[in-house]
Amino acid sequence: MQRSDRLIRLTKRLVEHPYRPLSLTDLSSELDAAKSSLSEDVAMIRQVLVEDGAGDIDSLQGAGGGVRFRAALAPSLRVDFFEKISERLSDTSRILPGGFLYMADILGDPDVLDASGRIFADAFHNAGVNAVVTVETKGIPLAVSTARYLNVPVIVVRREHKVTEGPALSIHYVSGSERRIQTMSVSTRAMPKNARVLIVDDFMRAGATAKAVMHLLAQFSANVVGTAIFMATSEPATKLIDQYTTLFSVGPVEEGKPPTVTSHETALKERISFKA
Repeated sequence: MQRSDRLIRLTKRLVEHPYRPLSLTDLSSELDAAKSSLSEDVAMIRQVLVEDGAGDIDSLQGAGGGVRFRAALAPSLRVDFFEKISERLSDTSRILPGGFLYMADILGDPDVLDASGRIFADAFHNAGVNAVVTVETKGIPLAVSTARYLNVPVIVVRREHKVTEGPALSIHYVSGSERRIQTMSVSTRAMPKNARVLIVDDFMRAGATAKAVMHLLAQFSANVVGTAIFMATSEPATKLIDQYTTLFSVGPVEEGKPPTVTSHETALKERISFKA
């Protein structure tokens, strides 16, 4: 196999399977190349990925050694992402009757979901996450994007238990916005042992839903390592959960006035590992 072909195949394997460890021994056999040659190939690929701001490649210790691609977003691309989304969200036409902000088109944009997933995955890549949990339904695409870049499964908390998911644990909670008693459940088969969970959701007001999810996960003795939110409201300032990571926040929404959307790109810099 020519080196150019090997470089393309190796790059494709790394990028298509983010955060998945790849054994150099297995790659050596599959690509018919010595480990020393593969190490040189990886160094070349890593240099290009870092320069382009797509992510980094980690070297893994152990029998035979290994590598894995860690997806990220370069600082310049991150700044551009936050500026563009803030501008889109600040459009007066997005305000719906009742003081709601229309975000369905943004949260349905593959590029937005991909960038958000990269940012969340980079922010929590050292947290030992082995499952991403979200509440149906709007947060699912965002959770899937994040889970893909962390190479972990997505667990969906249901409002109504589905018999096809087998036995489940359920709790009742009071919603923060509607002040109604609601139910949520999660399949007992879905939760991994010794779970280290990242909660991902699209929107948070007071944090009642996120807090309820934490209480539900506590029934599995799961360790919640973080809560990642696409957008949170600025009021109430004190949420029902102590710590969370959000990409954007929005002030009080009034019809006829542009919403005040704040980017949290600067605050996220402390959590982001990719500095290239």
